[in-house]
Amino acid sequence: MPDIPPPPAPEVEIVVVHPPRLAPLGGEAAFSAIRIAPEALRGEPRLDEALKSAPGVSLFRRTGSGAANPTTQGLSLRAIAPSGAGRALVTLDGAPQNDPFGGWVIWSGLPSEGIESATVVRGAGAGPYGAGALTGVVALEERATPEGLASFDVSAGERGSYRAAVVAGAPGVLVTAAGSRTDGYYAVRGARRGAADTRLRLDDASVAVRLQRELGDVQAAVRLSAFQVNQEAGLRGARSNSTGMSAAVTLAQPATEGVGGWRLQGWVRKSDLENSSVAVAAGRVATTPANDQYNTPATGYGLNAAWQGRQGPLNWEVGADVRLADGTEHERFRFMNGAFTREREAGGKTLVAGAYVEAALDQGPWLLTGGVRLDRSRAYDAVRIERDTATGAVTLDQASPNRSDTTPTGRVGVRYAFSDDLHLRAAAYAGFRAPTLNELHRPFRVGNDITEANPTLKPETLQGIEAGLGGTAASVRWSAGAFYNLLKDPIANVTIGAGPGTFPVAGFVPAGGTLRQRRNAGEIEAWGLEGEASGDIGAAFGWRAAAAYTDAEVDGGTATPQLTGLRPAQTPKWTITGGLRFQPLEALTLSGDVRYESARWEDDLNSRRLSAGLQVDARAAWRIAEHAEVYLAAENLFDETIEVGETADGVESYSAPQTLRIGFSYRR
Repeated sequence: MPDIPPPPAPEVEIVVVHPPRLAPLGGEAAFSAIRIAPEALRGEPRLDEALKSAPGVSLFRRTGSGAANPTTQGLSLRAIAPSGAGRALVTLDGAPQNDPFGGWVIWSGLPSEGIESATVVRGAGAGPYGAGALTGVVALEERATPEGLASFDVSAGERGSYRAAVVAGAPGVLVTAAGSRTDGYYAVRGARRGAADTRLRLDDASVAVRLQRELGDVQAAVRLSAFQVNQEAGLRGARSNSTGMSAAVTLAQPATEGVGGWRLQGWVRKSDLENSSVAVAAGRVATTPANDQYNTPATGYGLNAAWQGRQGPLNWEVGADVRLADGTEHERFRFMNGAFTREREAGGKTLVAGAYVEAALDQGPWLLTGGVRLDRSRAYDAVRIERDTATGAVTLDQASPNRSDTTPTGRVGVRYAFSDDLHLRAAAYAGFRAPTLNELHRPFRVGNDITEANPTLKPETLQGIEAGLGGTAASVRWSAGAFYNLLKDPIANVTIGAGPGTFPVAGFVPAGGTLRQRRNAGEIEAWGLEGEASGDIGAAFGWRAAAAYTDAEVDGGTATPQLTGLRPAQTPKWTITGGLRFQPLEALTLSGDVRYESARWEDDLNSRRLSAGLQVDARAAWRIAEHAEVYLAAENLFDETIEVGETADGVESYSAPQTLRIGFSYRR
């Protein structure tokens, strides 16, 4: 009997389902946009650290989200004037990720394992981005739904550091979860460290679930997420606890191919922040409670809609969005005779609503794009009431009038391709950012430094122009450009007094402390140069390099003349980043990253200089299976002492020392 060949193996179709989204119009190519490479996302456990591979991307301070207070985790671009609230908009598949109360981003709630791509668009974002995209946009896209386990990473490191993250799914379901803890490090080192100083400890956890299916020819998705971040701030008795949850519902009917269709998204974000501060005694021998922000509930709601079409070579989109934030802080302060003697309730509501139209025309070597939008912003129902804790008597009832502003913005861009390997681009834009509830209503304290709120703040606006070249040469991809930005009415922490002394509203400022208030500080002019290059040498070697130079200067005008001619706080002139990847063996991959920043000023008066800093990170991975590897990672490989802060009495604090981690990673 002849042998009968076995039947052919059945072909299994793997269905990859992405979140509902419309196709890009194509106009972003005329602006300064950089895509963070997937390997950069995979190599960094914290997303904000991965984004820093693009020069000019930074949190308010040099400290990353693993040690920074939640109120300083706002993202800014181009080193024009970083702030704790952030001057860049961060979105995940269209939904804003900025906190409804403070504008910062809780990066612990966005583990890099769950992100498929990150695109950084530098320059004010109009069009679909709107309010908040003052210095640019970071557009994140979540992973497609896999079948089974897609990613798993577990690691352990020095100083009691542990982390685990997992991404898994089934048809129509994506689950992302992550958690980490560390005993942390001392920010103040050497002889200046005292009994007042403690480690910067961290415990965080997050989980997100996305459910999606097709309803006829309409794609539908629901995403639910939650996070908790508990931190100790490096001073005895100072700590923070941030919690939150979000939900987004997205409906979309994209065109079968290319641009076209519609999209509707609604979202809600709830957050709460507990944050306590202390006063530091002379010689750092002890601390005394200064304030206890024990409850800051805030809720943000939003709705955005877009409709796309195509007429020959012209792609167009019209849309509208609205965002509402409602939040109030509850705080105990004025610690005397072993107890808090005052209580504060401060908060309000903000509303931003806008509509836009944007189009892109692709005609051979020419790409033309432009868009306009109009926004109405409103701050209202403000309250700030302070009471005596013992008697309940009102000691301050600060009435603040409602404020409304109408802001037109827009952007235009042009790109000309001389060939497939060389193009020229130019753009002009205008954007705005309305003040957050935190800036309007919440005073805060760091050590002996006190910063007062300001309910009369008005929106910041930015106008800018830029031009650049880009292309490929052999195996090298490169781009270079120049920009000029004018930031009007920037919100800054302006020094208005020094301790010891008693001041209206703020009260007593101790010796060695300063009193600041958030104010619209005139204008900031900034011009700069930026460039990136990357390439491969064979299959075994890859490299990337990028640099940015920004020269920024404040014109305080009549509002803050003491700042005229100074450089904005926390803005380095130079930022240089680079990376190498080498695969000497099929199973072995070596990689390294470097980031250099020139000196920056800690404060608005340019009196506290933070030295330049250079950090090198390295990673060695050995593949043990097709999708699995073990790795050894070193952060701050050469144990550099990088300054991140300086108090009014000259005490410096530093970023994390050398940290070694060993781990196992599975990714497919």
